[in-house]
Amino acid sequence: MAARIAGVNLPNEKSVVIALSYLYGIGYSLSAKILKKLDIKPEIKVKNLTDAQVNDLRTEIEKNYQVEGNLRRDVLANIKRLKEIRSYRGSRHAKGLPARGQRTKTNNRTVRGNVRKTMGSGRKPAGQKT
Repeated sequence: MAARIAGVNLPNEKSVVIALSYLYGIGYSLSAKILKKLDIKPEIKVKNLTDAQVNDLRTEIEKNYQVEGNLRRDVLANIKRLKEIRSYRGSRHAKGLPARGQRTKTNNRTVRGNVRKTMGSGRKPAGQKT
């Protein structure tokens, strides 16, 4: 039986500390902190967890942390609010550009989705010479 927390099935073959990071809003360090609080060994595999341990994890995460759908909704609401009040950060989100002061002459391919706008960049070579 796969452990299911906050609507996400945790992978059975991974250690618990890594598997918890599959939840949106929980990274490695927070995962380790939760496991230490519940006295669960981080290196144990998910398939070897007892039902009691899985229930403890589920209740701890659902009570004390905002994860998955609720967190995504809040993040989107915050971005929407920034756009509505017409802040600089909101306008950057709307345009799909970096919002935290990074340079954009170069090095912003990730945030723009790898769009190449100069001539010849990303151009496919001609099929055959004539």
